[in-house]
Amino acid sequence: MSFRARLTLVAAAAVALAVVLASVVVWLLVRNQLYREVDNRLKTRAVELANSGLHPEPAPNGKSFLEARPGTFLGFDYVQAVEANGATLLTLYETRPLPVDARARKAATGQGRPYFGTTHLGTTKMRVLTIPGDGYAIQVARPLDEVDHTMHRITLFLLLIAAGGIAVAVALGLAVSRAALAPVRRLTTATETVTATGDLSERIEPAGHDELGRLASSFNTMLGALEESTRAQSQLVADASHELRTPLTSLRTNIEVLASERSLPPGERERLLSDVVEQLNEMTTLVAELIELARGEREPAQPEEVRLDLVAADAVERTRRNRPGVTFTTDLHESVVHGVPATIERAVANLLDNAAKWSPPGGEVEVVVRDGEVSVRDHGPGIDEEDLPHVFDRFYRARSARGMSGSGLGLSIVRQVAEAHGGQVVAEQPADGGTLMRLRLNGAGS
Repeated sequence: MSFRARLTLVAAAAVALAVVLASVVVWLLVRNQLYREVDNRLKTRAVELANSGLHPEPAPNGKSFLEARPGTFLGFDYVQAVEANGATLLTLYETRPLPVDARARKAATGQGRPYFGTTHLGTTKMRVLTIPGDGYAIQVARPLDEVDHTMHRITLFLLLIAAGGIAVAVALGLAVSRAALAPVRRLTTATETVTATGDLSERIEPAGHDELGRLASSFNTMLGALEESTRAQSQLVADASHELRTPLTSLRTNIEVLASERSLPPGERERLLSDVVEQLNEMTTLVAELIELARGEREPAQPEEVRLDLVAADAVERTRRNRPGVTFTTDLHESVVHGVPATIERAVANLLDNAAKWSPPGGEVEVVVRDGEVSVRDHGPGIDEEDLPHVFDRFYRARSARGMSGSGLGLSIVRQVAEAHGGQVVAEQPADGGTLMRLRLNGAGS
């Protein structure tokens, strides 16, 4: 069963239940009102009988009958007296008595209060008012034929109304479900289109600000994120292919030369072998940083409290060992951030390595940690104005850096780590030269 059919069925069932309950309530109210009218008439007749007095009179056939003056409702009401032993005394207008039960015999002794009941006289349903008396009880009854006939007609009308209401509910349910599920159909169509074509540019026009409108907006946001992720992945593959092509070509050429049988000048073989080793190292670094970027784009590891000053101190010590020709000065203040230790350490190490690479021999790199921020400054040639907006782009290398080793991914990893931690990284040009990098991580504590 489709969702639309289920929604229609639920709506129709809800309306049907409401109609049925309303019909039952109306039926009971009408029935009670009709019974109340009959009971009021029986009370009026009982008062008339009490005011006129009741006594037995002998009949021509030797039997006694109940002398009762005709009342307002003569021909519709029924009167009889019940003695304590269950014997009955009828008026001249009745031919057979009403059934007598123990409660009526008890009322004949003068006990209890007047009460209403329902009984049958032959096939006729009767409403009976019993009034306790001294030595006998008076019963005034009235047929319920009119009430039953009226209730039968009302029942028929209510059934027709209920059936019509249910039919209208089904029709309205179909119309409402069709209108309500229109955004869902558009969402389904868009999903099927994306599945069939792989076109992530497909979008749905939100129709309002309700839950379905928010669902459409969320779907569009998801498609946008997937489209951007796919674009970034395609760009990464394209850039990686481009960057790997040059070292692979050079490596292949050197290996072919080394593998050839021609004689090489003295020292040429050693130089080619050195180039091969260097190119392999560059490719290893490039592949490692590509893996680092790919890992950073997946679901991050569980964050924790990280001492940023201690992470920076460890990174400085490792860079000192790898770059012995550069002097590092530190000003590290205790600073706690919430993040992933390994990725933060990688970002700080990349900043230090970049600063050391651009520092002149014997140059100084200044490292400051304070309030969730790492500042790394070198005293190298600085960054040209035209290169400054692009230094954190993947594989971007300034003209002045194209003769130097490196993959062009180190600062991209720094920006990725900063954004993953809700922060940012910026490059500045100090007035007295060099480059200043600031890595800010949000969620810092004191």
